[in-house]
Amino acid sequence: MSGTTVRSLARAMFKGFVRDRMALFFTILFPLVFLFLFGGIFAGGDETPRSDLEVIGQVSLVDDLPPDARQVFDDLFVVHRTTDREAALAKVRDGDADGVLEQEGDRIVLHFSQADTVGAATVQGTLSSFVDEANLASAGVEPRYTFEAEQVEDESLARIQYVAPGLIGWAVATSATFGAALTLVTWRQSELLRRLRLAPVAGSSIVVARVVVALVIALSQLAIFLVSSVLFLGLRLDASWWLSIPLVAAGTLTFMAIGLFCGAVARTNEGATGLANLVVLPMAFLSGSFFPLDLAPDWIVAVSYLLPLRYLNEGMLDVMVRGLGPGAVVVPILVMLGFALVVGGLSSRLIRWDKA
Repeated sequence: MSGTTVRSLARAMFKGFVRDRMALFFTILFPLVFLFLFGGIFAGGDETPRSDLEVIGQVSLVDDLPPDARQVFDDLFVVHRTTDREAALAKVRDGDADGVLEQEGDRIVLHFSQADTVGAATVQGTLSSFVDEANLASAGVEPRYTFEAEQVEDESLARIQYVAPGLIGWAVATSATFGAALTLVTWRQSELLRRLRLAPVAGSSIVVARVVVALVIALSQLAIFLVSSVLFLGLRLDASWWLSIPLVAAGTLTFMAIGLFCGAVARTNEGATGLANLVVLPMAFLSGSFFPLDLAPDWIVAVSYLLPLRYLNEGMLDVMVRGLGPGAVVVPILVMLGFALVVGGLSSRLIRWDKA
């Protein structure tokens, strides 16, 4: 295997990629659209959503709150004053309000709809705590304990911190899988693969050149995503962010192996595209690329541990956001490389050099 041969092949492959507008779109621009879409959605999503509360007439619980409690109450509820009881109740039934509050003597009554069980439970629990505090104050009882909630992350931490690593992982996985699958099928259909096999060029040179091109593309994606996220979406990188480079390299090799498998099985470009989509897109949802797995059912979390994209996403999150050091990337890299060896070995047995 000659270094000159590898450089020449890699240069030719990279020029072909750059001149392919569709490849550039789906490798760079398409993932960036998702990054800005999700980044825009979550840009202002750090505030706790407030509940809509209809208040009928005078309610001392709301009207006589001390300044500190008033600030907390206003952070939790959007109060709409009304004298029309039936219209207020209708809003709750229709889902336009989370609750109706009214006072009958010393009784404070909350009307809610069980159609929204989460919203109803939130409003009941929150208002109940305000009533308990008001009762203690009226009885002149000093509370024995105080409660404070503190966020473990920096208060300025935005949700883009959690969105960007997963989307970068998905972009790398998509690019490597589709690039390998479509390259293999296209070369086989055009008989370039057969000519390369017959040419005085070592097969290892072709493989190394293709890997080099894939790594250059993946690292370019990483750079573009990070610069865009930092400049326009407020991403704050931890000091160990550079460890994402070996993670991306290992992820690229892994998904190239998956792409080779798709290209080896499929006979046409359409078939390779469909099979790659069938593999990568569900894996992205099951591995937390678009949404966190914290609230996912247990069976989805269990399945995610079988998918290489989960390890890429978790590794990126650990080093870019959570501030973990080199030890955090060892297991993800080993898992991904092991997956690449197994799938790559299987793909090499299935590859057809000639058109069917």
